[in-house]
Amino acid sequence: MKRLKAVSNRVISAVLMIACLAVLAFGAGPQANRNGSVKGEMKQSGKEAGKAGTSLGSNVKHGRVARGGKHFGQHVYRSGKHFGKGTGRAAKKTGKVIKNAAKP
Repeated sequence: MKRLKAVSNRVISAVLMIACLAVLAFGAGPQANRNGSVKGEMKQSGKEAGKAGTSLGSNVKHGRVARGGKHFGQHVYRSGKHFGKGTGRAAKKTGKVIKNAAKP
């Protein structure tokens, strides 16, 4: 009786695990750009710049200067990329507003 209970508990837990994994696998589809707004891009740029300094400092602290420089450069690149996207979107929005305001 105890052995049958143990086997049935294992089977139930295995089925639940497989079901949960299936839900997680199929639930995670392609996501839209979450930083679509100008404000979101600018905020992400600042966060990325903060990560640059943090990663450099922690790597240098542990004696990995070259690795820290590499990670610093990667974060600065991403920061600039977000800043550029935000600037581009802001200019596009401003241009549309000015164009529509100038119409008689």
